[in-house]
Amino acid sequence: MNTNDFKIGVIGLGYVGLPVAFHMAKKFQTIGFDIKKKRIDELKDDVDVTGEIDSTQLKSSSLMYTGQIEDLKECNFYIVTVPTPVNSANQPDLSIVYKATESVGSVLKKGDIVVYESTVYPGVTEEECVPILARVSGLKSGIDFKVGYSPERINPGDHEHSFDKITKVVSAEDSISLEKVSYVYSQVVTAGIFKAQSIRVAEASKVIENSQRDINIAFVNELSLIFDRLNIDTKSVLEAAQTKWNFLKFSPGLVGGHCIGVDPFYLTHKAEKEGYFPQVILSGRRINDDMGRHVASKAIEKMILKGVDVCKANVTILGLTFKENCPDIRNSKVVDIANEFKRLNIKFNIYDPHADPLEVKEEYGVSLTSLESLPKSEVIVLAVSHREFLELGVSKISEMLCGPRILVDVKGIFGLGELEEHGIDHWRL
Repeated sequence: MNTNDFKIGVIGLGYVGLPVAFHMAKKFQTIGFDIKKKRIDELKDDVDVTGEIDSTQLKSSSLMYTGQIEDLKECNFYIVTVPTPVNSANQPDLSIVYKATESVGSVLKKGDIVVYESTVYPGVTEEECVPILARVSGLKSGIDFKVGYSPERINPGDHEHSFDKITKVVSAEDSISLEKVSYVYSQVVTAGIFKAQSIRVAEASKVIENSQRDINIAFVNELSLIFDRLNIDTKSVLEAAQTKWNFLKFSPGLVGGHCIGVDPFYLTHKAEKEGYFPQVILSGRRINDDMGRHVASKAIEKMILKGVDVCKANVTILGLTFKENCPDIRNSKVVDIANEFKRLNIKFNIYDPHADPLEVKEEYGVSLTSLESLPKSEVIVLAVSHREFLELGVSKISEMLCGPRILVDVKGIFGLGELEEHGIDHWRL
């Protein structure tokens, strides 16, 4: 095998797909496909609004972009990287994967390989996607075309652990196709390849990675709920406990985004279909999903105890994206904080230097406010630890406060001593 044997087509150019396509283009002729015309136009202008690949890198890349699936007809190695969200009932929504599979099926040829990177529960690739590929293409699965699965491990906003620097788990339906899948990824992933025993094993490995993290965060979130009642600072407790060599370092916080807050539901859905009803995983999900409302209630409690008329007060929320230094607003739990204030008719403004105001308005019906337009507020909820907020420092935060001067520092990014020196009443998870 050599790199000329493969022409890569990447389906979906979001937070996962673009880095995959960008790195594949370093070794292979690669075409990136996305149904969003705006996204394709931006990438052709060397602009990545997700911030995963900078303009200089895009300009020097041979990666081609298209919004027409027919342009991928000459490809023989397809990588599907589309989102797999949950619906309002927290049930897996595979509709985007199904549509992407139909698109690939429309251009599939004999000898082609299709690899899925989208997060799914065990069995989706072979039991649900393969029949669609066969039906649309008219080809025989396992004979005319082969499939594989390689779980994505992209961490939005993390430029240290980039696609090529994270060990890549690969799998395929037989040994011959596994060697081909391994070869392709090994050309661009310097961290190495791990060959999973089967496609189902690889699918399962993905959902437990984020489920494990979700459960650990739920544990420390529950600790913060307990210690809050005991009037003990949770961060101080964790700092003390972390001096033990085998204590796992997790911090309380809002668990949103497209992975940790979503993937566990894929595993529990499959488990329930098989007659097992998970307890630990779903319990962790309930705790994490309620943390936004808890933060809002603590801010309101602080105001009431300080004698503030909450109906006349102003609240400023700093940050809306699901994590720091990243424009991704999917499944942001900061919105839960805002919705609780809205439900109780408490006035609030949100400032986020990374979020797209139009996207926020469309997704959540919330308007962002510029830093200069923020009114002085009785309470500031520092919800996301963007570097811009760290740079503001306690002095600037102090100038933005009035009245009882309350700071709800969700992640505890500022020192307690400095806050006290500036006369700021504070609370943190």
